[in-house]
Amino acid sequence: MRREELYLVDMIEAADAINRFIGDRDFESFTDDDLVQSAVLQKLTIIGEAAARLPVEFRTHHTEIEWADIVGFRNIAVHAYFAVQWSIVWVAATQDALELRQQVAEILAREYPDVEISELPGE
Repeated sequence: MRREELYLVDMIEAADAINRFIGDRDFESFTDDDLVQSAVLQKLTIIGEAAARLPVEFRTHHTEIEWADIVGFRNIAVHAYFAVQWSIVWVAATQDALELRQQVAEILAREYPDVEISELPGE
């Protein structure tokens, strides 16, 4: 089994990619660009997959993160793609992913201080 910190780094890297993909777009320009929509959804799926692969004990210990919601979102994106609501993806990409990134970065700093992660621009 892969080490926990590697899944956490995957989540941070995916959140950083989402931030780059979104850039200074607004919702309308996001919904007008299939490529960006697909890229963002794929990275959100990676976040959900990484969350699902974390051991239950780890997730139970870190209740500050809504693991079930993250995994549930991934399941909808993968198994019910045509039911994806882009307004929800937008919120997940522009708000939730950044908040999750911060939470995961704090866990890494506290529990895996040897793991280096990049800072988001402006931090």
